[in-house]
Amino acid sequence: SHVMSEYVRMTDTERDQIDQDAQVFMRTCADAIHQLRTEAHKGVQSAQVKEHRTAVLDFIEDYLKRVCKLYSEQRAIRVKRVIDKKRL
Repeated sequence: SHVMSEYVRMTDTERDQIDQDAQVFMRTCADAIHQLRTEAHKGVQSAQVKEHRTAVLDFIEDYLKRVCKLYSEQRAIRVKRVIDKKRL
């Protein structure tokens, strides 16, 4: 209970800022992956290296998609709570 008494709740403005920053960060990551994908095969002659780079980028892109999905689910919960609170 001592820890909870010192706990300061985030304001809606702080939550909105985190949401905005998270969206910018996810978009930046997606752009970086796309750029890496376009440059990954430049100057590479080995099919094995190309295949490896493609697999790594596919893995990273899939991971980002899963993170984005989790973020969207958590944000939906937050929005639902705000709506429910306004109804009361």
